[in-house]
Amino acid sequence: MKPEASAPGGATVVAPGTGERVLMWGGFPLLGAGLGALVRSLVGWLATWPWVPLEGPVQLIAALPDLPTRIGGAAVGLVAGLVLAFIGEGESGTVTVGDDAATVERGDRRITFARSRTRAVFKDGKRLVALGPDTEELAGQSTDLSERRLAAAFRAHGYPWHEGGDPHAAEYRRWVEGIPDLSAGAHALFAARERALRKDGSEAAADAEELRSELAKLGLVVRDEHKKQYWRPVPQRGGADEAGSGGE
Repeated sequence: MKPEASAPGGATVVAPGTGERVLMWGGFPLLGAGLGALVRSLVGWLATWPWVPLEGPVQLIAALPDLPTRIGGAAVGLVAGLVLAFIGEGESGTVTVGDDAATVERGDRRITFARSRTRAVFKDGKRLVALGPDTEELAGQSTDLSERRLAAAFRAHGYPWHEGGDPHAAEYRRWVEGIPDLSAGAHALFAARERALRKDGSEAAADAEELRSELAKLGLVVRDEHKKQYWRPVPQRGGADEAGSGGE
């Protein structure tokens, strides 16, 4: 089947669908407003308890006029819902697939890779990944877009989509600090990346992606599983030693 909307030049655009956008931009704000309006009732009920955490703020809110408090709570909930919708839209991202190249966009990050260099495209958990001629990672980006829709788009333009995920999954080994198979520089990058993975927030996620790119320069492909790092070397042409390997 020919999926999604077409962009100029016959490219296929995979983005959040109408139903998803209605849910995000309509459902989240309405749910937030409803929950915000109910806060007054919850606070009034908590105020009847003999003891409650944050008793001062609870008693203060309970003493406020009922209707204005409900309206204010609904307004705050509405804004919170809109913020969640905005975040959800950014998390999904957009993938544009053409006959010659594909582009993955999420937030301010944009990655383009050529079909002629692509040997495999697949979803690895939430990440959309494209591998090159030497099994190196051409692109990797988290996205909430449907795997089914992505597969249809890439197949429609002749890309080698792998339904079962990473074709090299069996080659990965878990990173353990100090193993002799990796250089000191690679270990330092893995250690820094582990610290980034333990943190929450967009800044830590961006740091982890940057360190993944640095490890790629050493000829190492990295994947994450439950905040644990796994790696495999990219085979070097001509039998050269792996850049990320430890020395004698």
